[in-house]
Amino acid sequence: MFAFLKGTSLPAPGAALPGRDAPIPTAETHAITGRPLQGPYPEGCETVLFGMGCFWGAERKFWELGREKIWVTAVGYAAGATPNPTYEEVCSGMTGHNEVVLVAFDPKVTSFALLLKTFWESHDPTQGMRQGNDAGTQYRSGLYVTTPAQRAAADASKALYEPALKAKGYGAITTEILEAPKFYFAEAYHQQYLAKNPRGYCGLGDTGIACQMGTGMSVT
Repeated sequence: MFAFLKGTSLPAPGAALPGRDAPIPTAETHAITGRPLQGPYPEGCETVLFGMGCFWGAERKFWELGREKIWVTAVGYAAGATPNPTYEEVCSGMTGHNEVVLVAFDPKVTSFALLLKTFWESHDPTQGMRQGNDAGTQYRSGLYVTTPAQRAAADASKALYEPALKAKGYGAITTEILEAPKFYFAEAYHQQYLAKNPRGYCGLGDTGIACQMGTGMSVT
């Protein structure tokens, strides 16, 4: 996805593209479930953002968990400096944004540990500013949490998974774990892209190493 356009360093402070005041247009509903993409989400739902390479394939990993477990997924941009960026601007490497998947879920129904397990096992979190052939800051591994309990569970899962990776010859985990920044919905054609284009590009590549955390782990 345009990897040749980008470097692997975040833009210097003050150097990011200016962006715009108004959000860019996006889809109104999820292409698979028909649920409102931008909410409102049901009472009790939590959200979390995952960056794990090309967001087309990353989003599919979470909607495939099933509509019973996941209320909605959406792709967008986060952890950068440019307000309301376009895809082309993010691809330039001059916004600082990561391609991310927003996941809305009810923690009373779906364990956050299941989402963490899916995240770690669906990409290589040791590659820095890339995933496979996709190089650039928008492909960095990122875990952006919205509650203190999510943060505690995310940190614990990283501490659990890193030794397993190192035992198989991988380096240190480079995933940034941060409080969720502003999320900007991507353009409509990106939403659930691989459901609309089943043969479309997916650059995700996992390590084949299981994250040995129980999916019943409590985060509250």
